[in-house]
Amino acid sequence: MIINKKQILKYAGRAFSVLGAFILLLIVWEIYIPVNFLSKDSIVYTAPKGWGDDEIAQQLEEMGIIKSSLFFRGFVIATLQHGKVKAGKYSLSPSMSTAEIVRKLVQGDVIRQKVTILEGWDKYDIAKYLEEKEICTEEEFLNLAQEDFSRDFPVLTDKPRDIGLEGYLFPDTYQVSLGEEARDVMQKILTNFDKKLTPELREEIAKQKKSVFEIITMASIIEKEVRSLNDKKIVSGILWKRLSIDMPLQVDSTVNYITGKSDAGVAIKDTKIDSPYNTYKYKGLPAGPISNPGIDSITAAVYPTKTEYLYYLSASGSGRTIFSKTFEQHNIARAQYLR
Repeated sequence: MIINKKQILKYAGRAFSVLGAFILLLIVWEIYIPVNFLSKDSIVYTAPKGWGDDEIAQQLEEMGIIKSSLFFRGFVIATLQHGKVKAGKYSLSPSMSTAEIVRKLVQGDVIRQKVTILEGWDKYDIAKYLEEKEICTEEEFLNLAQEDFSRDFPVLTDKPRDIGLEGYLFPDTYQVSLGEEARDVMQKILTNFDKKLTPELREEIAKQKKSVFEIITMASIIEKEVRSLNDKKIVSGILWKRLSIDMPLQVDSTVNYITGKSDAGVAIKDTKIDSPYNTYKYKGLPAGPISNPGIDSITAAVYPTKTEYLYYLSASGSGRTIFSKTFEQHNIARAQYLR
């Protein structure tokens, strides 16, 4: 049987087509078809810092998460994602394709948990909470809260060096990646604070010839004293007025910060404590912030409402704030509302 050139080319073409189809199916099988479609298992996989595609691909193959480290590496190179895999902890499963896993690793879609810092919490509350969330120990966070971050965050520059970050730990909900350290969380918190203190607020603070530190200290008191924005602004006006007439602030929450209590009315003996945070004993603002205020309290500290009031108290259990112009009116209100 004589086979001419045309037939040879025809058979060769068919062979290459079959081979091409086979290679294409193999690529699809290896890259886009998971190890096990039906698997409900998942693992927490840690991509170590400094590891490249090769090491990660080899480990994933050994763990049975992907079919072939060779095709993993080939896909990463072919899609121009070589060297872009990010370190961290990931939730992976045999039910995920190689393409899905690569996408997840390159995007840095690591396991995250929500961390919510409440308005009015102090640094001790936050440290305890982060330890409960297994992010860091209380000691780690409290030590960080004493460090100087002013080089990275100029908004901290007018804060005295011997005063920590109390007041600047902005209350909000944060997404924290599994495996992130306390310093990473602190950077997120301070970055958020820096954004929340807008240029408009900073301009107004400078216009009033006050420092950010003074505003945050006042806001931290307001945060602990009253709830609504309207009441916060009125109380802000009262407290700034007391400072202007050289009257002691006499705020219970500053004494509670010293004692660690949360009493609505402090004991007389506690008002005698010798501390720069005791606004009964010493005039002026306390040595530093006593809590971490939210944006309403910061806004109230910057934009106080001017009134004729000089005194206020919170009615027991109602959340209502009673304002008085004179000390006599204030005492009557105390007898009526603080039973």
